[in-house]
Amino acid sequence: MGVARQFGAFPVRGIAAVVLALALSGCDGEAPPQGAGTGDPGKGRAVIASVGCGVCHEIPGVPGAAGIVAPSLEGFGGRSLIGGVHVNEPAILVSFVSDASRLNPGTGMPAMPITERQALDVAAYLYTLD
Repeated sequence: MGVARQFGAFPVRGIAAVVLALALSGCDGEAPPQGAGTGDPGKGRAVIASVGCGVCHEIPGVPGAAGIVAPSLEGFGGRSLIGGVHVNEPAILVSFVSDASRLNPGTGMPAMPITERQALDVAAYLYTLD
């Protein structure tokens, strides 16, 4: 199957393109963010609370985040997949939390009103949930 192998409706080479685009974004002389390792988990938790992720998701450590519409994010850091489809890697997660429908057309998760910096912080927080 190789490169043609599919993860849902999104081919592996499409994932590689997303990762490359994220890596090249902001090439203005400064090194671009390289995944959740550069995010701030404390700020991520605050972003999660402020944009209302807990309306749909149960999220440990976020007050009031007891949603039942979407999956619980408990243990997220130990999961192998994002959204049940994509490999759980920081660059993919950053893209997913910003606009899940770019990676999973037809998903119920809306595009979130957050910056790339905030998405890095959210990813960093989600990876603490193991």
